[in-house]
Amino acid sequence: MGRRLVPLTLDNLPDLPKRCRACVFWELDPVSGEAAVKAGTPELEKEAWISAVLLDWGSCGRVVYVDDVPVGYVLYAPPAYVPRSTAFPTSPVSPDAVQLMTAWIAPGYQGQGLGRVMVQTVAKDLLRRGFKAIEAFGDARWKEPACLLPADHLLAVGFKTVRPHPAYPRLRLELRTTLSWKEDVELALDRLLGAVQKEPALRPL
Repeated sequence: MGRRLVPLTLDNLPDLPKRCRACVFWELDPVSGEAAVKAGTPELEKEAWISAVLLDWGSCGRVVYVDDVPVGYVLYAPPAYVPRSTAFPTSPVSPDAVQLMTAWIAPGYQGQGLGRVMVQTVAKDLLRRGFKAIEAFGDARWKEPACLLPADHLLAVGFKTVRPHPAYPRLRLELRTTLSWKEDVELALDRLLGAVQKEPALRPL
């Protein structure tokens, strides 16, 4: 089985699930995001965001391929590039950390260690660039797949709570610890990444 983890670019953006390509939850502030959806331009806004971050900061994601089939991805960036991060009661993200925005692995490919490899690849990338940690806003009341990762699952893969909150705690993962992860983290990671986004139920606009 051939595995590849490739930096996210505009060229391979079409390999993300369609619902993710059209999601600008993190990339725009709440008002701009709603306006983009109403105008029917979220995919264009997503492309513009990725292009800007690539030019200013560099790689902001990884796409996972198994035998040339795209089966997962992770998106991350410093909080200065993530307008929605300031909308949380537990912001801001620490200055030595990068924000884990969202991640996903296709159900048929969970349980193969891809989650661990994906997060370790991100950790190596960010350590090279001088960052010490990844932080994320967790959803403590998570009930269904959405853009926010479940707080319980983040804790299960080694994140620690740095700012508690009944709904949206901020959690932190020291990057060096990810490089020594063992097999026992795989199951928790697969649960975390597999739970992020399934096909959402249709809801009225």
